[in-house]
Amino acid sequence: MKNRQTPPIPPLEDLEEELKRIKYQKRYGRMLRSTVYTLVIVAAIAVLIAVLVFPVLRIHGSSMTPNLTDGNIVISLKNSGYEVGDCIAFYYNNKILVKRVIARSGEWVDIDEDGYVYVDGEKLDEPYVDDHALGECDITLPYQVPEGRVFVMGDHRSVSVDSRSTSIGCVSDEQIVGKLLLRVWPLNEFGPVH
Repeated sequence: MKNRQTPPIPPLEDLEEELKRIKYQKRYGRMLRSTVYTLVIVAAIAVLIAVLVFPVLRIHGSSMTPNLTDGNIVISLKNSGYEVGDCIAFYYNNKILVKRVIARSGEWVDIDEDGYVYVDGEKLDEPYVDDHALGECDITLPYQVPEGRVFVMGDHRSVSVDSRSTSIGCVSDEQIVGKLLLRVWPLNEFGPVH
């Protein structure tokens, strides 16, 4: 049997240093886990808010020019109260479209050959429209908006396909994503959506 030598005991200072290092590693690991958990929770909450309360949308196309242009990024608010003149986003054929509320349930919409819109016999004041046009209109005018729906039109009337066309028609409450509140991109156009 061979004689085994026991390793020498390290000095007390080295042991204390090693203990400090191990405690530091444990603290660092706990802090790192805590930070990661906090970031994951904050990200999950932000995603839920963005999806359920404030959907963020990117504008494609020219149907809302000059007020909203291709590439604008806007924040919308999910709610059920929409006024005439509000810009809303809604689902249509697996896409999200953006148009302006022109009339609500039960109201009568009429559009003359020059593209001026009348709701319940009164001409709408539409400062957001540069170019009035009848556009693609295959509905019978005057038209009464069905219950639980809103009549919408794009601001660029000559190119917008909207409630004037039977292919889109009036928008039901279930289709509506939200009311557009704020343009956040590009930064030089940051501000409320009118």
